[in-house]
Amino acid sequence: MATSQSTTDFILDQLSSVPNVRVRKMFGEYALYCGDKVVALICDDQLFVKITPAGKAVVGDRYAEGIAYPRAKPSMLISASDLEDHERLCDLIRVTSAALPPPKSKKPKMRKTGRL
Repeated sequence: MATSQSTTDFILDQLSSVPNVRVRKMFGEYALYCGDKVVALICDDQLFVKITPAGKAVVGDRYAEGIAYPRAKPSMLISASDLEDHERLCDLIRVTSAALPPPKSKKPKMRKTGRL
């Protein structure tokens, strides 16, 4: 089941106070970015946030793990009621982004010149 546009719109609206948050469609689902970092995935109308110690502290006793897609690393599965809590959700995304390392720089691809 693919994620509906209304789900991504709702999550982005809930995170509107966090700067530089956006989604990007990937493999039929969505990656949630905070700046240049992928902090979560939106799959099957559910939010899966990368696990960090700081993120676990924000979620507290409501911590639950889930798998966004087969063979994916476990993530924090955010319940529908926690999606409604604007402040807690924003805090979770902020601390998760801060705890994640910067993305690896991409090496430039070599151009084919057609010469031998």
